[in-house]
Amino acid sequence: MLEIDGTPVRISSPDKIVFPAPGLTKLDVVRYFLAVASGALRGAGGRPMVLKRFVKGIEQEAFFQKRVPESHPDFIDTATLHYARGTSAEETVIRDAAGLAWVVNLGCLDLNPHPVRAEDLDHPDELRVDLDPMPGVDWAQIVDVAMIARDVLEDMGLVGWPKTSGSRGLHILVRIAPRWDFRQVRLAAETLAREIENRAPGLATARWWKEERGESVFVDFNQNAKDRTVASAYSIRPLPDARVSTPLRWDEVGSRRPEEFTALTVPARFAEIGDPHEGIDDAIGSLEGLLALADELGPAEKPPRAGDGDGRRQSTMPLIEIARTKTKPEALDALREWRDRHPAAAALLHPADELVDGMRGSSSLWYRVRVNLQHVPEGERPAQEELIADYDPWAGRRSP
Repeated sequence: MLEIDGTPVRISSPDKIVFPAPGLTKLDVVRYFLAVASGALRGAGGRPMVLKRFVKGIEQEAFFQKRVPESHPDFIDTATLHYARGTSAEETVIRDAAGLAWVVNLGCLDLNPHPVRAEDLDHPDELRVDLDPMPGVDWAQIVDVAMIARDVLEDMGLVGWPKTSGSRGLHILVRIAPRWDFRQVRLAAETLAREIENRAPGLATARWWKEERGESVFVDFNQNAKDRTVASAYSIRPLPDARVSTPLRWDEVGSRRPEEFTALTVPARFAEIGDPHEGIDDAIGSLEGLLALADELGPAEKPPRAGDGDGRRQSTMPLIEIARTKTKPEALDALREWRDRHPAAAALLHPADELVDGMRGSSSLWYRVRVNLQHVPEGERPAQEELIADYDPWAGRRSP
């Protein structure tokens, strides 16, 4: 039982090992978050969040819980979100360090808040720029794209606040006045992505379809769609080294690397320099510039559709599907098996031609594995075969 600013919070199984490599226990993870609580709450506090729970450890897939547990304590607030498909959920809202410890005790390592405040669920106050590198892209290219993104934001009268994603990419957060709805915010984000691509062709892309991006940095504007969340500042990612999504100063972006920032190193950095995002809530900007640019650029190019009337997209790339799996290791195993079956074709693939995508299922991720054969001569391309694995994430959940 911890007493946090006068509030008792029970931590169950405090000695349970969460990160085996550095030897971090559940209580260690709670203490990490308490050490950076003001920064973590700056990113996630006061916002409804999806609980991403690693109840079986980081080596097992997390499950996503939108609804707040019925037995939540009085110091946990809630907000009811309504989704496009007509459903709703009363979601968790934390406002203090006790609430932070409580969600961590549930198994949450990375915090996934919506870009809205609990007091206004229809108007985001944060635009999120997610720089997502395709396979084969190095950190230097991500940095180059980040600097161009900063320039575009400044030209639009906006201030960007960078942080490592805690994985391979970089996030840039932009505080905005809560005047625009989700559709307008997503349009502004897409326009930003298109302008970044215009200024850095070949380095950055705004192409939504993964097989069309090549070895570039995807500016993922769809993270601003309603119902989407990203890991917030000071989240621990489920990687063996307990890597942290860490706020940076702009002068650090080119000189620091994501692997430097872990649950073991970030508390000392926080104690020494504080939170580089401390001023983010005072830098509130307008989307008028980006929305005006959207009108100037005109509608984004729409992907081609199949002509058979079923409405499904027809890719312009020679794609084949390899497998659908429950876990990422299974997906990678299936890809290796396909490569072993077709060594000549596999030798011609570029890193970005191997597409392993995490797909949102009913309450957890599943994985789709595809191969883009664009670099394999047409006469040498393997045909579509029976899937090596065919996991159905909806099995047992469909209505009769």
